[in-house]
Amino acid sequence: MKQTITLKPLQHKNKNHIAIGFVFNDKTKSYIKNFNGVTWSQTNKTFYVTQSDQTLHELYNYLLKGGFYIDYSALKYVKKATITSDSKIKPPDKVILYQELNLNQKKLLKEYVNYLRGKRLSESTISSYGYFILRYLNLHKDIEKTDWSVRNIQYFMEQVIAKEHYSISSHRQCVSAIKHFTAFCNLDDFDASNFKRPKKSNYLPTVLSKEAIIDILQVTKNLKHRTIIGLLYSGGLRIGELLNLKLNNLDLDRSQILIKKGKGRKDRVVGMSQVIKPLLANYIYTYKPVDYVIEGRDGGMYSASSIRAFLKQSCKLAGINKPVTPHTLRHSYATHMLENGIDLRYIQELLGHVKPETTMIYTHVAQKNIMQIRNPLDVTVEELQVKDKGNKKVLISRNYKP
Repeated sequence: MKQTITLKPLQHKNKNHIAIGFVFNDKTKSYIKNFNGVTWSQTNKTFYVTQSDQTLHELYNYLLKGGFYIDYSALKYVKKATITSDSKIKPPDKVILYQELNLNQKKLLKEYVNYLRGKRLSESTISSYGYFILRYLNLHKDIEKTDWSVRNIQYFMEQVIAKEHYSISSHRQCVSAIKHFTAFCNLDDFDASNFKRPKKSNYLPTVLSKEAIIDILQVTKNLKHRTIIGLLYSGGLRIGELLNLKLNNLDLDRSQILIKKGKGRKDRVVGMSQVIKPLLANYIYTYKPVDYVIEGRDGGMYSASSIRAFLKQSCKLAGINKPVTPHTLRHSYATHMLENGIDLRYIQELLGHVKPETTMIYTHVAQKNIMQIRNPLDVTVEELQVKDKGNKKVLISRNYKP
């Protein structure tokens, strides 16, 4: 059975430290003393190190390598107090993370990606899952695979996902990535099958007014950028669907756009706006794309980050202060369709949603029907005036005088 090492906050000489507690034996004492920066406190009768995230991370890995079980639950409350809810830590660069892995870890990551491809997951899903496992491997690069346990996963969730304030949807993706990874590794003590994904958030989507859409298009002077914004909105496209759109997917004569292998590997057809057709024809004539509808400078696929950047700039020029992403245009498309009286079933088909529940969220932001509901105060005042045959005005804006 593994010996437990307990880590607790320690205030010593007016500074914050981490106390290292354990049931005394010479072997453990010798191992603790060999850790860089450890000191013995005669006053507190304990070994300790200076409190910092880097030291905690190094100490944790050092103790795991020594075969100990680490109880650092007492430190969680200290760490929570030092991290504000709105502080956002920028994730490290993927290339640097990968370069820091050892050869065995690089091989393991490659095999894991191949394992996911064997399960026929989409490339975007594989990319997301692969990134989370890259982060996991980098965090535990000093620990042998055979020494991994569920505690390592919990530590990863606390140090990376929670600390860097990942969204609920990203957290859910991470749990899925870890579940696949532990199944792939097939180790007795390394099993995430019982890990629970956090519940989905039910936030209402950000939606722009119809006038705001026109404003954005009009202030966007670059022809390619204007075409991209027009296609995203008028087709209700996901950004990945736009980037993968090829010239042979456009049917100008029939005013149709074929979306190949959208989310869930579904093909679908959406109508092409009559307003977009001349804009699109002008763009194709001017830029002469060869394969993809929207191509980069040297051919090939355009970048999603470029779209986000110029859309942000266009919104700024249009005087729109709310946060807008390419997906906001898709949300706006769906909401405006609903406000225009289009049946929810057709909108579901146009958006490529598998479940009608996904499309139902737009009923909460559509203004057509809900804004037509009369306020009971207005109805009451009107009824009183009718009852009095219009001779008496019901005023509530001025101070009451009997």
